[in-house]
Amino acid sequence: MAHVQLRKVSKAYEGAETSTITDLDLHVGSEEFVVLVGPSGCGKSTTLRMVAGLEDPTGGEIWIGERRVDRLDPRERNIAMVFQNYALYPHMTVAENMSFGLRLARVPKAEIRARVEEAARILDIGALLDRRPKALSGGQRQRVAMGRAIVRDPAVFLFDEPLSNLDAKLRGQMRAEIRRLQNRLRATTIYVTHDQVEAMTLADRVVVMNGGVIEQEGPPQELYARPRTRFVAGFLGSPTMNFLPGRVEAQGGEPRLRLADDLTLPLPPALANRCGERREVEIGLRPEHFLPAAGAEADLAVPVEMVEALGATALVHFTLAGQPCTAALPPDDARPAGSRQPLRIARERMILFDRISGLAL
Repeated sequence: MAHVQLRKVSKAYEGAETSTITDLDLHVGSEEFVVLVGPSGCGKSTTLRMVAGLEDPTGGEIWIGERRVDRLDPRERNIAMVFQNYALYPHMTVAENMSFGLRLARVPKAEIRARVEEAARILDIGALLDRRPKALSGGQRQRVAMGRAIVRDPAVFLFDEPLSNLDAKLRGQMRAEIRRLQNRLRATTIYVTHDQVEAMTLADRVVVMNGGVIEQEGPPQELYARPRTRFVAGFLGSPTMNFLPGRVEAQGGEPRLRLADDLTLPLPPALANRCGERREVEIGLRPEHFLPAAGAEADLAVPVEMVEALGATALVHFTLAGQPCTAALPPDDARPAGSRQPLRIARERMILFDRISGLAL
């Protein structure tokens, strides 16, 4: 497998006032699974299509292995792409769909048969080889599309939102299938999705894009626990992070953080040092940073507006400092709507952001 490098890659469309992609630098290591994630219009699919050769970059260079490929046709790049809509030929059988590219390349029939049978075995679709796409479920069609990519033995696999057309249960199953497949093949993979759950569960490294630039990249848990910007903090996580206006104050010579008119908390020394001279901040608290509490250990008691019972977790909705908030609590600790929920805030885990720049302190 080969590594992929994008060096100062940009993309601008004729008539557009701004570039879709601006000076993008990205390195995908050999055998690495990298997920590009971000909201619609952030440039993730355009980036993937430029690697595939379906879009021409306005500037910069794209390398696969030791070859510069941005001037090569797609068929010369040794990549395989799996699309959102499967792109299967309805009049062909599964085996014919999987072998189509090999037949065009005039690969010997015996080798084609061996590659198709091996891919079918890996994907557990051996019994489907004589069927046509209309006789398959959505998950089976996606496996066939993946099999068509596998038989080519490419240097790089590209996935363009491949699970978007599947229902929630099947998406979960296919996420596991794709992760197991990547572990088995050790394939260099670039995967595009707008679904942060897919990004967190699949990736060796997540690349969060916003407005044509990379906001942050790194292992999924690192981005979740230590986001560098408010955008990354708010994009990753379900339910999303709670954001509250805050103010750093000194009381009795000790720094404290005011969350509301009647609520102040001691500010951990590490956070106090990062704040410097800043007074106005934004506080980031994930739902699990609100902890059930009783008696004197509670930092606050909030009026419960709604409770979502999700089995192992209960999502308690309330308003704090004028902002809607969600706490993820054990079901037995969640109070019903209309009552007051005592909570403790995990101060050591909260994140403070500069209100103007949006950067984490």
